[in-house]
Amino acid sequence: MSAILQNMQSTTFPAIQRGRLEILQVNVGYVCNLICFHCHVNAGPNRREKMDRATADLVLDYLSGAGIRTLDLTGGAPELNPQFRYLVEQARGMGVHVMDRCNLTVLEQPGQGDLAAFLAAHQVEVVASLPCYTQDNVDAQRGDGVFEQSLAGLRQLNAVGYGQPGSELVLNLVYNPLGADLPPPQARLEADYKAHLAREYGIVFNGLFAITNMPIHRFAKQLRKRGQYEAYMTLLKDAYRAENLESVMCRTLLSVDWQGYAYDCDFNQMLRLPLGAGTRQRTHLRDLIHRDLEGAPITVADHCFGCTAGQGSSCGGAL
Repeated sequence: MSAILQNMQSTTFPAIQRGRLEILQVNVGYVCNLICFHCHVNAGPNRREKMDRATADLVLDYLSGAGIRTLDLTGGAPELNPQFRYLVEQARGMGVHVMDRCNLTVLEQPGQGDLAAFLAAHQVEVVASLPCYTQDNVDAQRGDGVFEQSLAGLRQLNAVGYGQPGSELVLNLVYNPLGADLPPPQARLEADYKAHLAREYGIVFNGLFAITNMPIHRFAKQLRKRGQYEAYMTLLKDAYRAENLESVMCRTLLSVDWQGYAYDCDFNQMLRLPLGAGTRQRTHLRDLIHRDLEGAPITVADHCFGCTAGQGSSCGGAL
């Protein structure tokens, strides 16, 4: 933690404050059926961290008390957590919009044969990772065979109405660069994705989120191994655009881990950077019930330049 705290103290990233809280992003655990080299969560099949029912109930209590209208579920593969469907059912019963950060291949996993139908029945917005529309690039980033499994998952979602014209079932895809580069312009890339996937595979979707790879955990290790870490950080800092500060996701989002601890964003969660600048202790969600966070300082460090570089980057794509 000392190296991380030193990074916080020495960073040139500007101080920012929270706005009105709109999204509760909950990481229900780090268990995943994939091991992607760009993963900032370090998720994989051998991870054991999973949210329990008591913490899931606390999440629901906080949602209700804070009046938050969007629950963003992530992982790992969130669908592999036993609390995933419970959270979806309860939140939707409260009228809360639910998003599922899906890796697509989980739809092909044992015991998930009804997942697409479940998501559709509860009108869950699916945000699905597909870092490229070509097999070579996807398999290089996520593992052999993942591209074909991803297409199978997309076909399942399309079959129940996701992404179809006139449907209310929203399917958005997520692009990550293959290496130490910034994403290309999002609108142009979305057009390329739509044309290629429709022409080659008959697959449709609503929108594309272009997200910058964050220099955290597994991706950071890859950069260091290749001697690219310092150059990548320089790229992010040189591409800094101050106008992106108004739209960075930490202003309107609160991140919660599988144990119920709260952070300013998912990236800070992975680095275990406490909620709120200047604090050293982690804050639990139970201590935030009925507490207004608007105007509170946000913990920042050098990785934050990844969100403000170029066109900007957030969990909702380019800023």
